[in-house]
Amino acid sequence: MNEYILAIESSCDDTSAAVLRGTTVLSNVIANQEVHRQYGGVIPELASRAHQQNIIPVVDAALKQANIQKKQINAIAFTRGPGLLGSLLVGTSFSKAFALAMNIPMIEVNHTNGHVLALFAQDEETVRTPSFPFLCLTVSGGHTQIMKVNDYFDMEIIGKTIDDAAGEAFDKTAKIMGLPYPGGPVIDKLAKEGNADRFHFSKPHIPGYDYSFSGLKTSFLYFLRDNLKNDVNFTENNKADLCASIQKEIIDTLMNKLVKAAKDTGIRQVAIAGGVSANSSLQKAMLDAGERYHLDVFIPKFKFSTDNAAMIGVAGYLKYQRGEFASQDLTPYARTSSKEL
Repeated sequence: MNEYILAIESSCDDTSAAVLRGTTVLSNVIANQEVHRQYGGVIPELASRAHQQNIIPVVDAALKQANIQKKQINAIAFTRGPGLLGSLLVGTSFSKAFALAMNIPMIEVNHTNGHVLALFAQDEETVRTPSFPFLCLTVSGGHTQIMKVNDYFDMEIIGKTIDDAAGEAFDKTAKIMGLPYPGGPVIDKLAKEGNADRFHFSKPHIPGYDYSFSGLKTSFLYFLRDNLKNDVNFTENNKADLCASIQKEIIDTLMNKLVKAAKDTGIRQVAIAGGVSANSSLQKAMLDAGERYHLDVFIPKFKFSTDNAAMIGVAGYLKYQRGEFASQDLTPYARTSSKEL
């Protein structure tokens, strides 16, 4: 547990570096890219350029906050994919150069795998962690899936979205309402002031544990279009109720499948991970389901929920213990399959 891991996360629009001693997070620095707000979404070319500007200052800050020197680092872990290729190339290239310069091994990490392993990140407070096997609902802007986690690196996807991710549905419905990017946190905030039962939207019925959010998004779009014909101020006058209602529909859809999976498999430990796990209503729904169905619920700390290098460092340390190191000739990947988890 005395090994120091430097971790790099650059899969999308956040440049992050962290230093861990074992699974204990000593620093976790994130540089956000505000430039994307004016476009209502992430622009890949701008993201990769910002990563190039941010990565060295972020790593320097992470080392200083951890109060260690470069020569104390035992290995460097980095996100290889999935994500935006241009962004991933920046993190991968930096990691290769750092590993060569310091003569240390480097460790590739799957981004989705990292989100799940954020549940095992420790800091100044002792964090309760799940035991294997457990079910994990991984929800972000790019992923929505239910995983049966048998071990740190043995994760079976038993359900997934067949179209849009839940985080994407949050952001797109927010954009339809004219809310700023990223829309998920804005909807979460406004929903606290609204009536979640006022409006209802059509939801698809997908068999098994799979999800679909495309139809829900379209239903929301048509609902607003029809009401705006009669009242041009409909969205503005009903913003809080709209946010609360669409958020309830998305979360109900997520929770129904997770509870079904828990009942069918008999697994009583359930967790959430990914950026959308920071949503306050989803967290409440998890805790309510825990009480109602006698489930043991695990929710990562907010600082380890969104894209961050600490989660990559946890995965990196666990791989370091196994001696699973990466070669200098690897390349990042934009997409992944369940076999690569």
